[in-house]
Amino acid sequence: MPTSIECRRTSHPNIVVENLAASITFLEEVYGGSFMSDLPGPNWHACLIEVGGMIFELFEPKNFMLHGRIGPHYLGIEFEADMDQARAATAEHEVRILRDIVEAFHTDPATSQGIAFEYYGGTFYGPEARHIHVNHSRAPDYWAAQGVGFAGYRGYTHAVVDIEAASAFLQSYVSARPIYAAERPGLGARAIGLQIADSRCELVTPVADGLLRREMMTTGHGIRSTVFGVRDLAAARAWLEGKGLRVIAGTAPGAIMADPRDHLGFRFEFEQA
Repeated sequence: MPTSIECRRTSHPNIVVENLAASITFLEEVYGGSFMSDLPGPNWHACLIEVGGMIFELFEPKNFMLHGRIGPHYLGIEFEADMDQARAATAEHEVRILRDIVEAFHTDPATSQGIAFEYYGGTFYGPEARHIHVNHSRAPDYWAAQGVGFAGYRGYTHAVVDIEAASAFLQSYVSARPIYAAERPGLGARAIGLQIADSRCELVTPVADGLLRREMMTTGHGIRSTVFGVRDLAAARAWLEGKGLRVIAGTAPGAIMADPRDHLGFRFEFEQA
């Protein structure tokens, strides 16, 4: 049996954005985003910013033209993990490493269900996080007091072509545990829920003509959204609309999200806690 990674916690989703400065401003103004670290580099300008108790790494490529076909998107997600175990499992599952900086590495999305999985042996959370230069992670009370009324990170949705194969791969590779199966008629899709560390990963696949199938004809498979709990869903909707954002249905029944056309091109979803 191949090695399976026992992820400790979600570190952060990675998002490719077109304009880093505008994205930071948007997340600060709409969600009370807390800027954590500036990460300039030769190929991109990146940063860490916390929203709703979850850190995000934003990447602005030096030239966005190569990303223009699919626009802003989730590149992948980082988990805290034992690095020896992560390297062994990655090799045994024949997952290609696309970028390796020794203390962390990214997998090739083409060999890992459309996601660049990233693993890191340390943490970006707490007052002792050594790579944080501005603000350390905030307490839940801070996020609860923000306008949308955060009640914690819940997980992410992951669009896939073959849902059974994706579920089996994630169970074997990152010790994912099945927790539910459901229909998502609003998307023309079906879903399988998996628990990966503290993330609820909802796999979704098209089963009929609908929004998800049309999206995937352009973007292929990969992370579709980040999901947060909120204290009062109606109040969260009112807050988003008050910020001039159109609010549409989320993936699960009752969930909502700001229209990605108003939201930097990527999706945050909100569900009643």
